[in-house]
Amino acid sequence: MVSATDLDEALSTVTREHAQAMMVLPGNPVAFSKRAEITGFAQRNHLPSMYGLREYVEAGGLLSYGPNTPDICRHAAGDVDKILKGAKPGDLPVERPTRFELPINLRTAKALGLTMRRSPLERADQLIQ
Repeated sequence: MVSATDLDEALSTVTREHAQAMMVLPGNPVAFSKRAEITGFAQRNHLPSMYGLREYVEAGGLLSYGPNTPDICRHAAGDVDKILKGAKPGDLPVERPTRFELPINLRTAKALGLTMRRSPLERADQLIQ
């Protein structure tokens, strides 16, 4: 698990090493709780950034590609229902996400001076103006 100190060190390394882009993977609660700070850092440093969760794009990140969280929660609720009705958790199949989403923040693209190609814009599930 990454701590807040680790996150600060990682962002300092991005600056020190003159990174040209940034990718933040999902799964770290500290990073998720600091998403506004992370996306703000990327914008201030003119770093195109990609994330694994839509919430980063809503906080100002450029784009994300990952599983649709509400869809995952609905599937999990179905599993909880089965368990409450007597199913053994070990007997339930492990399922992969089936719905993925690509939101793009056009305001951030403009702030970074990026011109988005038509192809990803046509594939996007949401365009944040």
